[in-house]
Amino acid sequence: MRFLLLFILVFFCLDTFSQCKTFQLSSKGDTLNCTDMKGLKQGKWINRYPKLRGEPGYDEEGVYKNDRKEGMWRTYNLMGDMLAQENFKWGNKNAKCYYFTIVGLEHEESWRAVNPDKGFDTIDVQDLKDPNKYEKTIVKTDGKSLKHGIWKYYIPGTGNVIETQEYFMDKLIDPADESNALIEDAKIAVPSKTDSIVPKNTKPKEVLEFEKKNPKKTKPKSGKTIPDHI
Repeated sequence: MRFLLLFILVFFCLDTFSQCKTFQLSSKGDTLNCTDMKGLKQGKWINRYPKLRGEPGYDEEGVYKNDRKEGMWRTYNLMGDMLAQENFKWGNKNAKCYYFTIVGLEHEESWRAVNPDKGFDTIDVQDLKDPNKYEKTIVKTDGKSLKHGIWKYYIPGTGNVIETQEYFMDKLIDPADESNALIEDAKIAVPSKTDSIVPKNTKPKEVLEFEKKNPKKTKPKSGKTIPDHI
């Protein structure tokens, strides 16, 4: 049984070594800070940033996927106190992110991650007249995270909210403005296959029917450039 467990451990280690060009081992034997054969960061990482030019140092831990942060990342000061919990997707901030002081939660942010490999994103826009109705809208992006949703600021240690903001696709929403100007600004016109093309200056149906029943009587042109009565 011991030999079997030893074989499994050795096999696992060899498999890990074959996938990582560089890596570190934790005190528990876990593989950390793996860089694959292509030089991309993979798996669980712990980054340490020392004090620099008056700025306090900090540690951060989380997972990389193809050199981009993915999922929950936690940041601590060098004393081990929590500073932030941030969610990532495609290496960009996504969903709720929380920021702390030593005494407690200081503020929370809401983000929408954008795939940096694509120039457009599809979002569900809520109908202003019907809250239960949503419309899919295509928006142009620059590959960065967008402020999207509710942001809250607290008195640390009390849980009391002192300010609330709401963003829509990186734009701050004015609570007094009930129009959908921000939504319209974000939209990209994408014509549907079922959309009909209406020619400009189309005459009303009644006019067309009248002209059909009463065709104009026009004198055929003779080709002369001088009037006949001269």
